[in-house]
Amino acid sequence: QVQLVESGGGLVQAGGSLKLSCVASGSIFSFKALGWYRQAPGKQRELVAAITSGGSTNYADSVKGRFTISRDSAKNVYLQMNSLKPEDTAVYYCYGEIQAYSSSYYLNYWGQGTQVTVSS
Repeated sequence: QVQLVESGGGLVQAGGSLKLSCVASGSIFSFKALGWYRQAPGKQRELVAAITSGGSTNYADSVKGRFTISRDSAKNVYLQMNSLKPEDTAVYYCYGEIQAYSSSYYLNYWGQGTQVTVSS
């Protein structure tokens, strides 16, 4: 089916940068949106950034101007994170609203998550 695999998380000092990558594989027919959520300990999962198949982007207010989402023609999605703050510490999850060849519907798929830790 469809798999999303993240990479690029790690430990970085405040003010530093990281780039997350999400590789999509499987029998993907099309997608409506790809993006990133994050979940910090004790908090709800929140949308960080998303990009539609048409290229429109959407960002959480807390990351505007610091994070940039992009994708390539292979339906992989990236998150460039600059000027990182301790409050950005969370597990980051890739997601996709994807239609597989075997389905008539768009379903939400999730990656396994990658830890981002920003030290002060």
